[in-house]
Amino acid sequence: MEKYIKQIAEAINVNLNQVAKTLELLKEGATVPFISRYRKEVTGALDEVEIASIRDLQEKLLEIDKRREAILKAIDEQEKLTADLEKQINQATSMTELEDIYLPYKQKRKTKAVVAREKGLEPLAKTLMSQQFIDLDSTAKKYIDNAKKVNTVEDALSGARDIIAEWVNENQRIRKRIRNLFFRQSMIKTKLSKGKEEEGQKYRDYFAWEEKAMQAPSHRILAMLRAEREKIISINISPTKEDAIKIIEQEFIKADNDAAEQVSIAIEDAYKRLLQPSMENEIRADLKEKADEKAIGIFVENLRQLLMSAPLGQKNILALDPGFRSGCKVVCLDKQGKLLHNETIYPHAPQRKTKEAISKIKSLVSAYQIEAIAVGNGTAGRETEDMIRRIRFDKDILAIMVNESGASIYSASKLAREEFPEYDVTVRGTVSIGRRLMDPLAELVKIDPKSIGVGQYQHDVNQKELQKSLDDTVVSCVNAVGVDVNTASKELLQYVSGFNTSIAANIINYRDENGAFKKRKELTKVPRLGAKAFEQAAGFMRILNAKNPLENSAVHPESYYIVEKMAKSLDVKSDDLMNDADLRKQINISDYVTAEVGLPTLEDIMLELEKPGRDPREKFGFFEFDKNVQKIKDLIIGMELPGIVTNITAFGAFVDVGVHQDGLVHVSQLADEYVSDPNEFVKLNQKVKVKVLEVDVERKRISLSMKGL
Repeated sequence: MEKYIKQIAEAINVNLNQVAKTLELLKEGATVPFISRYRKEVTGALDEVEIASIRDLQEKLLEIDKRREAILKAIDEQEKLTADLEKQINQATSMTELEDIYLPYKQKRKTKAVVAREKGLEPLAKTLMSQQFIDLDSTAKKYIDNAKKVNTVEDALSGARDIIAEWVNENQRIRKRIRNLFFRQSMIKTKLSKGKEEEGQKYRDYFAWEEKAMQAPSHRILAMLRAEREKIISINISPTKEDAIKIIEQEFIKADNDAAEQVSIAIEDAYKRLLQPSMENEIRADLKEKADEKAIGIFVENLRQLLMSAPLGQKNILALDPGFRSGCKVVCLDKQGKLLHNETIYPHAPQRKTKEAISKIKSLVSAYQIEAIAVGNGTAGRETEDMIRRIRFDKDILAIMVNESGASIYSASKLAREEFPEYDVTVRGTVSIGRRLMDPLAELVKIDPKSIGVGQYQHDVNQKELQKSLDDTVVSCVNAVGVDVNTASKELLQYVSGFNTSIAANIINYRDENGAFKKRKELTKVPRLGAKAFEQAAGFMRILNAKNPLENSAVHPESYYIVEKMAKSLDVKSDDLMNDADLRKQINISDYVTAEVGLPTLEDIMLELEKPGRDPREKFGFFEFDKNVQKIKDLIIGMELPGIVTNITAFGAFVDVGVHQDGLVHVSQLADEYVSDPNEFVKLNQKVKVKVLEVDVERKRISLSMKGL
């Protein structure tokens, strides 16, 4: 572990001690949220991003070391491992450098060079490589051997050139220089595949595209690679052949004679057949990796914003999953999200039983003391919302459109079937819509993030890295908000720091058998929830209405004694400190600093005493679409409309204006000033005002602008 500390510290610009202490905590099984929140003194207050970077960099360095060991072993088994070579391998700092060193020793298939060596042509290759003045024909004739299928002078020279081409390809210095050329000067050039013009219309921008590779934005890289994968286009990524050949010849051509001419022919072959394909694969992999990283970063940020959307809170909810022919599914939920009632109404075409539907809604609102109505934003969503807003209730009822992306995925899942075995997918999906309004985080953790409908090219990127980043994000959000241990689902509990699916299930079982938890310490009675898991999780658990108010705060049980000590110094109780700002002002936190507890922890404690169990999410805000716009045909160029941001990509933001087709605000139209990263200017679910720039009804494309609004 020690040998990685310096590399990691330099990479993320933190000091050696911070890295060392963080790696120690990770090795002991501490989670990223726990270290970030409750071990600030140990790490020097590193945040979650820095801690996760330390973890990930260590994993990459471990992979390099694992490969290093395999290479050393392989070369040693060939009895070719010299002291200098071993030193070179041990000093290599990247996987690319290691592979370049190993290339000459790699076990090869039956290559042209291998065949030429078997024919005894390596001495001729060495003679040519020396580039001395020789009689080419007479020298090559010495190697003619019909038994080895070297029948002519050209056969001998061709084989020798194959060996020279391999030497050129395996030369570390040449590979480094050509690699640098590829990364500096490569152009991406695309070409339409024969007969694919009609099939590939959505990729028509890339039928004959050309740009500098390292300047191509991530979304364009991923789009072109997808088009190539679908065999719509072919892609070439390389610098000019002349520039590459010139670099190699500078290294190898030492004379101007017949032998040098043979070396020159071998160099061209080496580049075309070996180096160019190898380097193109490397730059493709690099471009893909960087594009993946950008796309994953956008997806992660979108997911974070979605999970951290403002909750309406615990209300009695009536939820509607709108539809035309099949009707609108209606469910009623209590404050905890429990299903109380379900049925179907038919207010729209073709049945048009609008009066009956309105009467039924009014009846259900009264019977179940409904406080808010959630309307799914899919098919017939605007029409259903419009109907709800026309109903005269005898009290104020909020009617809110809810993004239902992924609800159908949840409704057909094993989880939904287990919770509602007696109901069909339409009921389950409608329950999910209602619960999303109450608490988006608690409901969305039940759905694979890739099905939620945010992000960019999520199915094209490295799925392992995507899943890891998404899991980190869900864990971060769940622990930032905190979890009510007495109402949380198994799916929510499994993301709590220190927990897993097994512990989450055991908590539910314990709760069912023993009733609500009265204090956090009671969690230690749950099977398989040991001291370490309790330490990691306790601060993120919440127990409402507990005897000790600290149980519903982010103060970790390990720090309760500090609050008690503060209260005792003022001759009051802990809850008095939480209720009285004047008492808190009398506390000088410096008096409580010890070798184990520093100012960061004490400052966090004081914040919690001020607002115990505070929810970091924004307060719920009401939003309403323009009543006069419900279909794409209603849009007029120049029209200004309210909208809500539904997705953010590298090239702009998608905004729902209530016409069942999101419009695109291109990055160039987000603001009057230049915007490089849309996420820095808009957030998911943000309420915005947009102007209609262009409408293509046939292709269902809407161009919007936020400039000057």
